[in-house]
Amino acid sequence: QVQLVESGGGLVQAGDSLRLSCAASGRTLANYVMGWFRQAPGMEREFVAAISWSGGSTRYADSVKGRFIISRDNAKNTVYLEMNSLKPEDTAAYYCAAEATGWPRTLAREYDYWGHGTQVTVSS
Repeated sequence: QVQLVESGGGLVQAGDSLRLSCAASGRTLANYVMGWFRQAPGMEREFVAAISWSGGSTRYADSVKGRFIISRDNAKNTVYLEMNSLKPEDTAAYYCAAEATGWPRTLAREYDYWGHGTQVTVSS
């Protein structure tokens, strides 16, 4: 199994930037497709971004395209989500997830391993 721990969340103002990290342990991160999801109170968990095993391919939700960048450093067993031009509607708990079997993966049910999340709050 792979264990995932997110960090980097916080309270920021609209227009600010934030970088989330997801550190993996237990297995080599390079074996997994990695995704970021988010969940606001009372809402379903939604796809944000995904990155393939080597980082050569990425996918983004339309709502974050052009503002967020997903990247990975397999040598450090870490995945990142750089979030720019943040909006109040980006407020949510952000989760990273890992999946080993295929690409692309944009549905939460396709991911096998999850972190506990990190809260991002964007004030207007």
